[in-house]
Amino acid sequence: MSVSRSQLLRWQFDLTWSLFDYHLERLEPEDFLWEPAAHSWTVRPDADGRWVPDWAETEPEPVPVPTIGWLSWHIGWWWSVTIDHATGRPPRERTEVTWPGDGTAAVAWLRGLRADWLAVLERLTDADLDAVAPFPWPNDPEHTVAHMVGWVNSELMKNVAEIGQLRLLRAASRG
Repeated sequence: MSVSRSQLLRWQFDLTWSLFDYHLERLEPEDFLWEPAAHSWTVRPDADGRWVPDWAETEPEPVPVPTIGWLSWHIGWWWSVTIDHATGRPPRERTEVTWPGDGTAAVAWLRGLRADWLAVLERLTDADLDAVAPFPWPNDPEHTVAHMVGWVNSELMKNVAEIGQLRLLRAASRG
């Protein structure tokens, strides 16, 4: 049986999403802002009430342990910007992408991004996959749209594993 590159990338995305959905369905509202260590990054309301992430332009050492809220913002940020590039919209700046403010809204936001991403994947042809990736390696002929789709799958898989581990640790710490 022959499988096209777009079918394989879609299968990989669907597999990763099924693992994510497993955790999304089991998250409790309190899970999102639980800080697993004293040195954590999270999301907080700013003076205007917008939920913004802790951030440093240069990654600190040691790297802070992110909360599920921070990770869900992180997914929303890189995925929103990737979808902007893939659909020809002007890409948003990191500071323009804010966390929705609670776990339920964050899950709905991420599911909406999934729907937007599926629309991108549905329209990709093999010729599209061979084009130079607009993001995250702009103007680098070594990286194609197929690389970008594979990067989304890999980045999502990494973040899903982090969220799953944090969810399990919090559940275990409650006894």
